[in-house]
Amino acid sequence: MGHVDHGKTKLLDAIRETHVMEQEAGGITQHIGAYQAEINGKTVTFIDTPGHEAFTAMRARGSQVTDIVVLVVAADDGVMPQTIEAIEHCKDAKVPIIVAVNKMDRPDANADRVLQQLSQHGLVPEEWGGDTVAVKISALKRQGLDELLDMILLQADLLELKADPTAPPFGVVIENEVDPGIGIVATVLVQQGTFEKGMYLLSGESVGRIKAMLDESGRPLGKAGPSTPARFIGFSEPPQNGDRVYGFKEKKKAQQIAEARISHREQEQLKLAAPRVSLEDVFARIREGEIKELKIVVKADVQGSAEAVRDALLKLAVEEAKVDVIRTGVGQVNETDVMLASASQAIIVGFNVGITANARKLAEHEGVQIRSYQIVYKLTEDIELALRGLLEPEIVEVPLGKVEIRAIFHRDRNSVVAGGMVVAGKAQRGASYRLKREDKLVFEGQLSSLKRFKEDVREVNEGYECGLRIEGCTDVQEGDALELYVHEKQESIDAAAHPSAVTET
Repeated sequence: MGHVDHGKTKLLDAIRETHVMEQEAGGITQHIGAYQAEINGKTVTFIDTPGHEAFTAMRARGSQVTDIVVLVVAADDGVMPQTIEAIEHCKDAKVPIIVAVNKMDRPDANADRVLQQLSQHGLVPEEWGGDTVAVKISALKRQGLDELLDMILLQADLLELKADPTAPPFGVVIENEVDPGIGIVATVLVQQGTFEKGMYLLSGESVGRIKAMLDESGRPLGKAGPSTPARFIGFSEPPQNGDRVYGFKEKKKAQQIAEARISHREQEQLKLAAPRVSLEDVFARIREGEIKELKIVVKADVQGSAEAVRDALLKLAVEEAKVDVIRTGVGQVNETDVMLASASQAIIVGFNVGITANARKLAEHEGVQIRSYQIVYKLTEDIELALRGLLEPEIVEVPLGKVEIRAIFHRDRNSVVAGGMVVAGKAQRGASYRLKREDKLVFEGQLSSLKRFKEDVREVNEGYECGLRIEGCTDVQEGDALELYVHEKQESIDAAAHPSAVTET
């Protein structure tokens, strides 16, 4: 654990001699990862947690499922906000801390300053008479790693960590995602017992069955015992990060527990059902003054990212405007998300996810704005600028339709007159296009002429034939396709004026 860019993943890379960090967008770790390494004949499981301030919830989970925390602090940077936050999570979870003072190879490294700062937060090093183990290392130069690993094994021996591999199995979900090819995949850290392929899974109120288990490299696992991180495939519904997952040999028992949980939840909801809003309530709310809210639907590639984005957005506040995240979810932006945003007058932000074709069409019809991001701080920066009314319009490519060339009527030195069928969307005069043959780009241009029978028309809808002139290219054949699109300004999210972004009460 530790602050962003202090070398947590680089340290793990050095231990495992891998390159996990190079796979992350923007060079920062944005998912929890669980990995194993062999150290002096013993297996140690490492959980790599993100350091960016947006990922508080994920770091909290990281400290709650570990036996020992390695707190990485850069010797040239010192104790930073996320360092302090990590210390607080560890203290709350009552997990022992080993400090790794990293980047000792830097010319401006100052280990004493780091240890002094840590002492101010209750981590007094052993060499100063305290009880906190502190090791000076350089992950880049691979210096001090053996001493750090020895300290981890020594701490583990002192803690007398034990688990029963023959007991009923359970583990903790530390990450999950929806893979379009294989379905729901969850990374589970086994804490007791042994999971086996074919076992039934109970998570929350849902029951599934293990179709496959994979290690961090994607290799199949037959069994997963205590402290093993495994990717489980077979959940019927996405589990919640931090949830316990139980293994059963018989489906009946798992189903009974799930049904009991559902019944208990429904009874609790009946007890806590909120009364309908009365006129007195409305009057009281009006007296409280004007409230401005930017409502947002968040979709992300994995649940941890969705939670992190939600938490980061909820912290934003500009004068009296605030953010209300009305839904977080995993997977592509779909029609359900668009309908919710339309009904709630919200916008949709996607983090490392795509948009289904139907959702894109529906969003255009409903006037719902969808913005996509890969870097979390770019997402929060845009929303904050939007709340301040300073976000510049974005030029985006908007797909229009697809025309399949069915006949060639005329060729001259610089153009081709052809007939085609609009097989998707619509054809529009003036639109830009890409001429493709078997998915390979042949030519790019602009559609200056469009006819329906012999009449000039502005557009032709899906399912109808049309005539068109392709200028600047004579290499056009029957079976080629025109992918049509336009460039539009995507208006900024104006929290003060955008009718779909502000609710006044």
